[in-house]
Amino acid sequence: MSGSKKSVWRGIARVATPSAFVSLYYFLKFRAKISPKAEVEKTPNLQLGHDCHVGSFAKIKASDGVLKIGNRGRIAVGAFIDGGKGTTIGDNFIAGPHVHIVAANYSYSRKGVHLEDMDVISKGITIGDHVWLGAGVTVTDGAEIGDNTIVVANSLVTRKFPPDVVLQGNPAKIIARR
Repeated sequence: MSGSKKSVWRGIARVATPSAFVSLYYFLKFRAKISPKAEVEKTPNLQLGHDCHVGSFAKIKASDGVLKIGNRGRIAVGAFIDGGKGTTIGDNFIAGPHVHIVAANYSYSRKGVHLEDMDVISKGITIGDHVWLGAGVTVTDGAEIGDNTIVVANSLVTRKFPPDVVLQGNPAKIIARR
């Protein structure tokens, strides 16, 4: 089946599957608590740890690769996570309201071609254990955030960072060690 046909079928399945069914499915499979007002894809690519919570109006996509969220992950209202070709998030993770984690990007190497007609590239994202992303944080493809890290609200994380730090800014920089 071609890529566009798969995309159409995914869209139909997403709309046709009641959110209450998706919430029940992930509760039974992982003991995860997903708001019926969240939009979470029902896919074998999504692996949720025990006791994960996904808030209202959050959106989680794992169409193209594995998205793994560890135990006790907390994803607040309005967060958006696109796992791209593969994203790993550790245990005891907190994503504040309107956090965006996007592990995919368009290849923009060809001029005169609409972005949607170009390839999508994905390096994936790695987020360690005990990480807190404040409200409005954006994490882009290829970023790595070490264990025990706090990212201050409205920061943009675009590269690799070691564990035990506090990040802030656009682009994010280390402002303190923990």
